[in-house]
Amino acid sequence: MKTILLIDDDASLLRVTEYNLSQAGFVVLAAASGKKGLGLFREKKPDVVVTDVQLGDMDGLEVLKEIKEKQPDVPVIVITAFGSIELAVRAMHLGAFTFIAKPFDRDALRLSCKKALEMLSLRRRTRNLTEEVGRLTGVAGMETANTAMAELLQTAVKVAESTATVLITGESGTGKEVLARLIHHHSPRRKESFIGVNCAAIAENLIESELFGHVKGAFTGAIKDHRGRFQRADGGTLFLDEIGGLQPDMQVKFLRVLLEQRVEPVGGQQEEEVDVRIIAASNRNLQEATAQGDFREDLYYRLSVIPLHLPPLRERKEDIPALVKLFLKKHDAPAEVTFSAEGLLKLQEYDWPGNIRELQNVV
Repeated sequence: MKTILLIDDDASLLRVTEYNLSQAGFVVLAAASGKKGLGLFREKKPDVVVTDVQLGDMDGLEVLKEIKEKQPDVPVIVITAFGSIELAVRAMHLGAFTFIAKPFDRDALRLSCKKALEMLSLRRRTRNLTEEVGRLTGVAGMETANTAMAELLQTAVKVAESTATVLITGESGTGKEVLARLIHHHSPRRKESFIGVNCAAIAENLIESELFGHVKGAFTGAIKDHRGRFQRADGGTLFLDEIGGLQPDMQVKFLRVLLEQRVEPVGGQQEEEVDVRIIAASNRNLQEATAQGDFREDLYYRLSVIPLHLPPLRERKEDIPALVKLFLKKHDAPAEVTFSAEGLLKLQEYDWPGNIRELQNVV
């Protein structure tokens, strides 16, 4: 059952309206003044608010404004015996769901409350869906209060429309894969696969098979054909984390695939065409690795068509409170489990060498 907060300083009308809404199946909280109404709003958290404009102790539009500042999603229906176009416009500008002039038909108020609840339900479903998409795609937590980070995100969304190769750099734990998923999520390839691989985590003798696939009998243990990450990402995005970990011979083969968009499975005799958008990432300075001869210069420039650098968490500490809230929700913390202001301050005083990953572990 949905709860409606009814605020009106007319005692008789308050009783009649409360009765009519109760008969319609709503739980009604009645308040005879604006201050009492706001007190009930803070305490009971109703689904909808119905308020008169003339309340004696305060203006109903002030009530509307305060409610919208505290809970923007809660629909507020404004009622007045002093109806005017100007008043209606003011109420709507302040965020009122609708405006009803006295005397009003009880069915009209019931219908307005029903529609307000439908709108509230739709907003909540939309928000939940957005959050779920963020969770499933891995792009949750990309909001920021940091200017440099905000500019980076804007750039990432813009380049998502292209097919250009992206190189994301940054310390471990800064969210390079999350940024890669954000780019994929905003790209024309969003409905296709996002395939990730950590190049440094795969044994040297298996990396070629893992990337390009192999045919049955190609080597001991190859008991059937295997599709590599490139084939699995066909039409979508391939994210190559720790690209700096590729050995020189694999760098040559990888560069050839980038240039030709064709792969040859290990032990195979025929090349396969692939349509893959490459996003690479590294916590190493690949320019330095190139200068030292550890990484091919031609491959580096082929990968860094669009370079994006993620700042460490110590350079965007203003995002810590929002990230803490996100991680509490992500790990299903009970509503009463929160960080105090002092606790958040302590978190913001720390330099986070492990960046966002470390913060999530702490939370």
